[in-house]
Parts: sequence; structure tokens; C-alpha cells
Amino acid sequence: MSLKTLIIDDELLARDEMASLLEAHEDIKIVGEAANAIEGMALINQLQPDLVFVDIQMPKITGIEMLAMLDSDRMPYMVFVTAYDEHAISAFENNAFDYLLKPVAPERLAKTLNRVRQAEQPRDLTPLMESVLTHLPCVSGKTLKIVPCDEVEYAFSDLSGVHIATRSGTFHTHLTLKTLEQRSPLMRCHRQYLVSPDSIAEIELQEGGGGEIHTRSGQAIAVSRRYLKAIKQQFGFQ
Repeated sequence: MSLKTLIIDDELLARDEMASLLEAHEDIKIVGEAANAIEGMALINQLQPDLVFVDIQMPKITGIEMLAMLDSDRMPYMVFVTAYDEHAISAFENNAFDYLLKPVAPERLAKTLNRVRQAEQPRDLTPLMESVLTHLPCVSGKTLKIVPCDEVEYAFSDLSGVHIATRSGTFHTHLTLKTLEQRSPLMRCHRQYLVSPDSIAEIELQEGGGGEIHTRSGQAIAVSRRYLKAIKQQFGFQ
């Protein structure tokens, strides 16, 4: 099986570099290149590629704006490529399949391609908005952080927004709890909390049907009666 691939970037050198990196993968078939979003959309409709690498910063129409213009029912796997990591949050919020920073490292590209191959077995035409996130875009002061999902213990919301809690700290994210619940391994345990099943050390049952989760780092998280059954079933409890 070969993956029909399209490269969209306004810089010829960048397109050539991406094409060169992709040549190392025998199942990648480059079917076209475009220098801007208008040409790119036309080629997507014409060639119906499986995979598209698109630069974010392009004249007139950015890669993010282009993605919003595409038909989600026929969406290829869209991978944003850019030299400006401040676009990471927008990339994730706009349902990119993955996000690569220039200069693209061959090993990082290989991980992206492996994810695409896994998604292709079997081919799933579900819109990209339902794809699973492996990293979460977060903010800490003036620093943008990309937090791997396997480092997240829980997420919660308060009056100031949504926050991601890890063993190394707590960070703000522009993603909603609903998006995190739908597109990450986190499970709903309370109206204001999601929890990673891997971080749960024990569940203390309480009168009234609710409970309290104790994470492996010692944090306590409320579990409402509404979600307790699903949490228990996750670990084989009746």
C-alpha cells in the first residue's frame, strides 16, 4: 500500500527538503507539489491524496485557513510544517493530524508517518476532528509547551480556564475539556475533571455513590456518582 502525498509550501527549497526526506520511505508516493494554498486546495480536490504536508505561513491564505476551507468528509491526513512554534496551539485546535517544526528531523517525520500508517489499517474516513491527540498544546506564562499525553495525570477547569496537570507542573491550555475527553486518553470523572487511567493509584468510595481518586503522585480528584461506574469498569470492577 502506498500513501499518495502532497506537499504545499511557498518555498521551493522547503518543498525539495521535504521531498528528499520522504524518499527514504518506500510507501510514500509524492503525487504533487503546490506553492500556495489556492494551488494546494485545487490539487487536493483533483488528486485526492491520503496525506498532505502543508506550511502554515504562506501568502494570502495560511495553512490553517486552508484547512478550514476543506471538506471534512474528504479530508486527507493534514500535517502542519512550520518554523514558528507559536502556531502549535492553532495547529492542534484546527484538527491537524500532526505538527512538525522546521527543520524537520527524520526521526520525528518517521513517527508521524507511522501514525498515519496505523490510522490507515484499516482506512478510516472519520473526520480529523475525531483523531486522537498524542500531545497537548499548553501555555506557561510566555512559554508555549507541548505536553505528551502520557505525562498528563489529570485536567480540570476553573474560572480562569482549562488546565493540564503533570508531575512536573500545571499548565493552561486553550483546548476545552470536551475536546480533551473526545481526542485524548483522559476520562471524565467529574463535571470539572478528567483523569488519565494510568495515573490512578486507588479509588476511595464514599457515601452517596461518589468517590475520590488518588493519583500515583498523591493528588486527590473528585469522582461524581455519574462517572464512577465507568471509571470502575475501566479496571474490571463491577
